[in-house]
Amino acid sequence: MNLAAILTASAARDSDRVALKLDEAEMTYAQLDGASALIAGLLGERGISPGDRVGIMLPNVPHFAVCYYGVLRAGGVVVPMNVLLKRREVAFYLRDPEAELLLAWHGFAEDAEAGARDAGVPCVLVAPGEFQALLAAAQPRADVADTGDSDTAVILYTSGTTGTPKGAELTHANLRRNCEISQGLFGLGAEAVALGALPLFHSFGQTCGLNATIVGGGTLTLIPRFDPGKALSIIERDRVTVFEGVPTMYNAILHHPDASSFDTSTLVVCASGGAAMPVELMRGFEEKFGCKVLEGYGLSETSPVASFNHPDRERKAGSIGTPVEGVEMKVVDDEDRDLPAGEVGEIVIRGHNVMKGYWNRPDATEEAIRGGWFHSGDLAKVDDDGYFFIVDRKKDMIIRGGYNVYPREIEEILYEHPAVREVAVVGVPDDELGEEVGAAIALTDGADATPDELREYVKAQLAAYKYPRYVWFVADLPKGPTGKILKREIERPQPD
Repeated sequence: MNLAAILTASAARDSDRVALKLDEAEMTYAQLDGASALIAGLLGERGISPGDRVGIMLPNVPHFAVCYYGVLRAGGVVVPMNVLLKRREVAFYLRDPEAELLLAWHGFAEDAEAGARDAGVPCVLVAPGEFQALLAAAQPRADVADTGDSDTAVILYTSGTTGTPKGAELTHANLRRNCEISQGLFGLGAEAVALGALPLFHSFGQTCGLNATIVGGGTLTLIPRFDPGKALSIIERDRVTVFEGVPTMYNAILHHPDASSFDTSTLVVCASGGAAMPVELMRGFEEKFGCKVLEGYGLSETSPVASFNHPDRERKAGSIGTPVEGVEMKVVDDEDRDLPAGEVGEIVIRGHNVMKGYWNRPDATEEAIRGGWFHSGDLAKVDDDGYFFIVDRKKDMIIRGGYNVYPREIEEILYEHPAVREVAVVGVPDDELGEEVGAAIALTDGADATPDELREYVKAQLAAYKYPRYVWFVADLPKGPTGKILKREIERPQPD
């Protein structure tokens, strides 16, 4: 079944219910369904055939959903793109998947059009008013293209932290099953109102936000650019029941100076993913807002949800929970041998959520899905109850004088210090030890602390080889488009 059928089914069930909101503007299921049919018709007139790739470079506005389901409805493959991409990057994201067309937001026209021109791909600008006029001239495609479960629906590009970004091919079955599971996990039924703060071009926002809300017939209220004050006001105004975010969003909301003045009592489920949630941050958020935060785990390559703290089971703080229905996870050593409970190894995953491969990268696909298990690159351990605990990214691990140091362990300690708002622990090159432990810290507004004080704070609680010899302060830590802290962009101090 084509992923776009989740929209047509919800529209047939309750056409007048509000599907999407952007401030005062509302779009019903009938309107979203009709607009996506016009997009499918437009694409057909432009020569787009089933299987053709179409770039979508749109922010969190209703047009994203219209174009997304329209491309799928036509049998095309969606290539979601960050609106902040520059000309050269746009060209890559179109050339690599051999895209036939780009649908781009008018506010980012300069780089979108230039990149599309470089790639030899037509660019259609999406501007309110003008775009509606363009669609009005199209003949709507009422039906949904017949696609197979194993046909590619979306190509999601990885962040490229280890070189050129790779396109994860996610099938209609991958995404449909994953959004159905997410809908059940978060209680996204017809009465639910979800906050659409996560970027829709990213797998978390797309599957758990957009698709999970649409399949359940609920309402997604959008924020084009995350701002903690705006998020709080929308939670109050629209009586939001489900908030999904990355830890830095939780941190920003928790530390907003007027957070206590907003009515957030309608929140039922708060889901965190995208990066490890510090336990101290989770406790602080729950205490302030009187809700439960459920942490989960996944990757672009796993559609993305692989595990979660299920709402009807015990939640363990600091854990990414247990595998979701139909998914298997385990921890293995460097030789892919299973490890017993309590030992640290790499998470490997298999199930309906695992991508069919990297676009045009058979070698990378074979390496990632060797032995039938997707290798995540994340280090974790499992307890006796089957709950997984992320230790760190394999590539973020610091090797200090032959000892493995896991940054997350140190970050958890530093988050407990009242002066620390955000922290990232990274390796600093060292001639003698190979790497030394460093901590980049953003202090809480009005708080005061010295590097020595924070060093001693960690030293008192962890083994001597783990505490950060380098501690430096920053106004803010660099973040990616989803709000995830980018350790690779943190400037390290020069060793003495």
